[in-house]
Amino acid sequence: MTALSPELRFWDPPVTYRIGVAMGAQAHPYSGELLRSIRAAAAQAGCDVTLADTGDSVSEEAAVVRALRADLVDGVLLVPTPGDEAVVNGLVRMGVPTVLMDRVAARNDVDQVGTESVHSMSTLVKHLIERRHRKIGLISGDDGQDVSRERVRGYRLGLEQSGLRWNRELVESGLSTSGGAARATAKLLDGWPSPTALVVADEAMLVGVQYEAHRRGIRIGSELAVVGYGDMDWARRVSPAVTTLVQPIADIGRRAVQLLLSRMADPDRPPESVLLTPRFLHGASCGC
Repeated sequence: MTALSPELRFWDPPVTYRIGVAMGAQAHPYSGELLRSIRAAAAQAGCDVTLADTGDSVSEEAAVVRALRADLVDGVLLVPTPGDEAVVNGLVRMGVPTVLMDRVAARNDVDQVGTESVHSMSTLVKHLIERRHRKIGLISGDDGQDVSRERVRGYRLGLEQSGLRWNRELVESGLSTSGGAARATAKLLDGWPSPTALVVADEAMLVGVQYEAHRRGIRIGSELAVVGYGDMDWARRVSPAVTTLVQPIADIGRRAVQLLLSRMADPDRPPESVLLTPRFLHGASCGC
């Protein structure tokens, strides 16, 4: 991974490009903020933006990217759909200027911008350990996503750096869905050892964890500590407010546009993978 180059100086007068944005518009709670940031940065650069909704579906992603190419966009910003890299492989093979957003992949042939997961996740774990928790469970995401595997590594790193052993019985996949997380939470709470704290790997799954805890009458914060990864307005309004790592969504959009402009201006430059640091937002769900 490389550090982000200094911010690009936008041309005066601006060079106009047509940017295609392919993402699941309703798949994530932050999609609106990400798109607003992209449109603002593109407008500043004199660029037009065309949004194509992938529905977070592999087949739909392929169709909308083909439509964007047929519409002669100059470059593509893509939140890749989990489960298949065929679309990304095709864009790279055809030499289409492309930037992957949010769900960064373990590859070095395409520009990417997302949030750092490994060390950030270990920070959440160590925060719970400082609260004297020793049985810390993990609700992990879809195993097919690179970002999910990175957050599992971060969980393990936090344990190891604090002198605690990895226990497979304390890890369940929530499949990156609220329903999957509710089932994973139930399995962990019914298992042995039963966790006193849970680390939740993304925002969609936090909903399922909250639901299952309330269904059982478990008081989050006092009887079960919960921390998560993601930026959700509701998590700040519930009682207790959720301790989370807040992703810099607006910065992701701005940096993605900058990277794409840089790629279109210099097609032969080495690809960059930019990882932004999330902000620790303290609530009472961790019990402190």
